Amino acid sequence: MRSKMWVLLGVLSLMVGTAAAQDARSVLQAASTAMGANNLKSIQYSGTGWNAAFGQAYNPGEDWPRLDVSSYTRTIDYDSRSLKEEMTRRQGSYSLQGGGAGGRPFPETRQTQLLSGNYAWALNPQGQANPQPAAAELRQLEIFLTPHGFLKGAMTGEARAFSVPLGDRKVTIVSFTALGKYKVNGTINEQNLVERVQTWVSTPLLGDTILHNNYTEYKDFAGVKFPTHIHQHFGDTHQANAGHHTLDIRVSSVQPNVSGAALTVPDNVRQARVQPVTVTPQRIADGVWYLLGGNSSLLVEFRDFAVVVEAPNDEERSLAAIAEVKKLLPNKPIRYLVNTHGHFDHSGGLRTFVAEGSTIVTHERNREYFERVLFARAPRTLEPDRLSLFPRNATFETVREKYVISDGVRNLDVYHVPGLDHNENMLIAYLPKEKIVLQGDLGGLPAPNAPPAAPNASAKAFYEFTQRMKLDIVTLAPVHGGRTGPWSEFAQTMRAQ
Repeated sequence: MRSKMWVLLGVLSLMVGTAAAQDARSVLQAASTAMGANNLKSIQYSGTGWNAAFGQAYNPGEDWPRLDVSSYTRTIDYDSRSLKEEMTRRQGSYSLQGGGAGGRPFPETRQTQLLSGNYAWALNPQGQANPQPAAAELRQLEIFLTPHGFLKGAMTGEARAFSVPLGDRKVTIVSFTALGKYKVNGTINEQNLVERVQTWVSTPLLGDTILHNNYTEYKDFAGVKFPTHIHQHFGDTHQANAGHHTLDIRVSSVQPNVSGAALTVPDNVRQARVQPVTVTPQRIADGVWYLLGGNSSLLVEFRDFAVVVEAPNDEERSLAAIAEVKKLLPNKPIRYLVNTHGHFDHSGGLRTFVAEGSTIVTHERNREYFERVLFARAPRTLEPDRLSLFPRNATFETVREKYVISDGVRNLDVYHVPGLDHNENMLIAYLPKEKIVLQGDLGGLPAPNAPPAAPNASAKAFYEFTQRMKLDIVTLAPVHGGRTGPWSEFAQTMRAQ
């Protein structure tokens, strides 16, 4: 079955070989009639299943870590391009290993994400609207990736259709461009049902990243045929690893033409704009700066070079960090970029530092994955980055247990922390002279006047590791959290548990 799927993927990508052109409109009309899309203005479907955290695998060879979805409801109004997705997630019976969603074990949490036209937002636990302007485009795309949304989008676009052999049957591939930039391919079977919709979106590490939904086990709901099994992949399963499953929902109820599906945009959402990324340096020791902005990094000055610990988020954030480094240390190249672990929110800017000429310091088990996937010269047509425009090979220094960066005066010690649930290949950076440690995802300090959060197993393992290694720490600098602070405060919380 897997080989058949890869044959189909190749056809979808290239539209070559034995594909025979067909009239797209007649194909779409036949599917619309069969699926009850012609008079469908809105829809609401609900179910249960699981959801996985993109880019948060325990190690490079594993699938994205999963959470139980005890409740899932999605409501779509096609004319107004409104979408409301409500999901309740919990740890369930899934493994504690891996990251995402604020750490594990994951308590039962409800999230609500919304879209109306060009405006996207979420609801906080108090039910207030939190603007998410950067999410609007991809959330609109999600409507086109649903079975009936695909048919409606393709009918209004300049679609092409091709008949394609798939094993012992034939399917028809209909392709159109959504939102002026996203190629969307839908697979329509011999029963005129949409069984798969696929597109490519840009992600910082993978470039043009495949996103596809499989739709099976159709049933009739008041004249509308809808799949009762939805399965999603995000990421190239062949290139990256054997998984990249991101959502699996068993649909239990479908309501066509539900009332109230068109959403009203809150005023604060309508006024919100995507803000440029800024990085603010805070000097925490002589020649050491905490780089705040999105997630945080550490800049360390050496005699004739500089080191940055962590390249989080994406290229925009890394370019802002590099600009600040050049202001602070104008004549010192960034010789090394230390990567704490491979989770995408911690490695999204690695390519930018490679383009800058930096050597990547990472755990030895990450190297093969980084070379094969993150630094592959894969297509980046949607959002070209510096490394795709000016290619160069990445250079690495790898860590098994400990690696030291030194100029003979200052040392930066990089340690592997074993025994974590969060990530198998976690590194921390320690400045023994300054007694500063930077870590990613292993606990932090609460906001001023806020009670400390209960530490998870990975935070406890990190603290116990520092005790075994007899690290003399005064200052904790977390990648997440937005502030440095006294190690004693963190240690007190760990000892109290």
